[in-house]
Amino acid sequence: MATYLYRCTSHGETEVVRPIGSAPPTWSCPVCQSECARVFVPPMLSLAPSRLVAAIDRAERSADAPEVVTSLPTQGARRRTPMAPPNPAYQRLPRP
Repeated sequence: MATYLYRCTSHGETEVVRPIGSAPPTWSCPVCQSECARVFVPPMLSLAPSRLVAAIDRAERSADAPEVVTSLPTQGARRRTPMAPPNPAYQRLPRP
């Protein structure tokens, strides 16, 4: 079961518990019986690791204010070529 959020213009938000994927686009308000529009909210990110939450926040910020590179990377940061796999049959294949 999933919790879906609907917003009434007069009475605020209403939570509705339904099976996953069966939420209608509108729901009737329990107070005034008018149509409420569904509100899309992010999943429960409080249970996610902090590195994941930080990456999501950085991705959202990049839409409005992307990070700009001002200098070349340092000389010590070189790419290492991957080692050959331990299987001898694969050692004859060309490396990237």
